[in-house]
Amino acid sequence: MFINFWYVAEQSENLTDQPIRKKMLGQNFVLFRDESGKAQCLSDVCIHRGGSLSAGKIAGNCIQCPYHGWRFDGEGKCHRIPSLGKEAKIPKRAKIDSYPTTEIYGLVFCFLGDLPEKQRCPILEVKEYDWEDWRATTQHFQFDIDYKRSIENGIDGAHNEFVHPTHGFSGEDEDYKSPPIDMKLTEWGTGFFNKVYAPPLKEKKMREASGRAVNAVVEAGTGHHGISMLWTYIHPTPEILIHQYAFETPIDETSTSIYLINTRNFLTDPKDDERVMERNQVVAFQDRDVLVNINPVLTPNKIKNEFFVPMDRPLKRYRELLEKWQQKGWRIDSETVNNNRLSHAYAIPSPGRRKTKGWVVDSIPML
Repeated sequence: MFINFWYVAEQSENLTDQPIRKKMLGQNFVLFRDESGKAQCLSDVCIHRGGSLSAGKIAGNCIQCPYHGWRFDGEGKCHRIPSLGKEAKIPKRAKIDSYPTTEIYGLVFCFLGDLPEKQRCPILEVKEYDWEDWRATTQHFQFDIDYKRSIENGIDGAHNEFVHPTHGFSGEDEDYKSPPIDMKLTEWGTGFFNKVYAPPLKEKKMREASGRAVNAVVEAGTGHHGISMLWTYIHPTPEILIHQYAFETPIDETSTSIYLINTRNFLTDPKDDERVMERNQVVAFQDRDVLVNINPVLTPNKIKNEFFVPMDRPLKRYRELLEKWQQKGWRIDSETVNNNRLSHAYAIPSPGRRKTKGWVVDSIPML
């Protein structure tokens, strides 16, 4: 797992007047809204005696620990230590890690790392989210899979022929050959566009709305942005467009939280949302069923440990970027963390650690 990226912690509508505990990158965080309504994200470990802040309550602009009543604001600064008395001066060392948050597309994004703002990978843009004559839906899935394996699956154009009956012919086409791909490279990502021969959709209304009444050549593109954001464009016809965006957050090494935003310029009546979301869920579960049985569970550290062919060029670039980000010191040493999990608490380093010293909880060990 890697620090220094934006990860989705929760849907905005679920963050109300109670703190929420979220596990990301193998660590626990507390989410809450301050008096102004701004979403805040802190390490969930109280520096006093290790209490879980998320089990406490919101007190004004602070989260109050349920163990001894210590209060921390959205910047991680302690404002009250009851046992010292009301007028006590709070020591400067009484602070916990606070993480930048932003709310967009109905999601709460948290930057889990210590990079300065100008050096951060930006959040993948969902430009169609509020477009007129487009409709957007959001779905949440939680699967027992490695998020990197999931992203690789998303940029693997060859799997569609065998995993998704709506995308290919389930391996029944003896003349099948992966089509050429037009690679798209950016500083933070890799993607491609190609044309695929796809069967008609079985559901009549979806088939008619998408123009897929017969076998058709469908233009499609997919790619990743950063370590865990995925875009997919599907154009059944030049006029019928489906643009999807997946934001994947590792809960731990082997479980992943996925927020899928699906945008479309057809079937835009809200009453059709359920139909579209059911179709998305079917496809997501088909991917899950393959990934839960993959071996090894985690993406291999070395490219040579799997045999790649030309269609796997996007995956090769993704793994090269993983290696680059590890060399920057962004990869968590999960083995050490797991070995010490019963006797040692860690915190994902926050931007504040680059500004001040004297932190109580140790920064999580990195590779």
